[in-house]
Amino acid sequence: QVQLVESGGGLVQAGGSLRLSCAASGSIFSINAMGWYRQAPGKQRELVAAIVSGGSTKHAASVKGRFTISRDNANNTLYLQMNSLKPEDTAVYYCNAELQAMGVMPTDYWGQGTQVTVSS
Repeated sequence: QVQLVESGGGLVQAGGSLRLSCAASGSIFSINAMGWYRQAPGKQRELVAAIVSGGSTKHAASVKGRFTISRDNANNTLYLQMNSLKPEDTAVYYCNAELQAMGVMPTDYWGQGTQVTVSS
């Protein structure tokens, strides 16, 4: 019964900012890692940024210095602050979590995705 729900996507002009949120709910025992992926039309899904349980983060080279991943551990909420957006950032953004639900083995969960469109 674990669910990931993304929000915060939308349409912005180049150079603008968006803040994506991903709320994890359900009977969660622990979260090992969370990340943001994106997929543009005709392209492979790619990792944008990730954060592990210890707090370490990594960001794809294409977004380094512009995007920042963070997590509110108390509320099991993941964020992606996106600044200086470019048209090539246009994609569906997906939240991912490697977590252990109550009574089951750790596994990956995915949100439904949220559309980010950056106009030139």
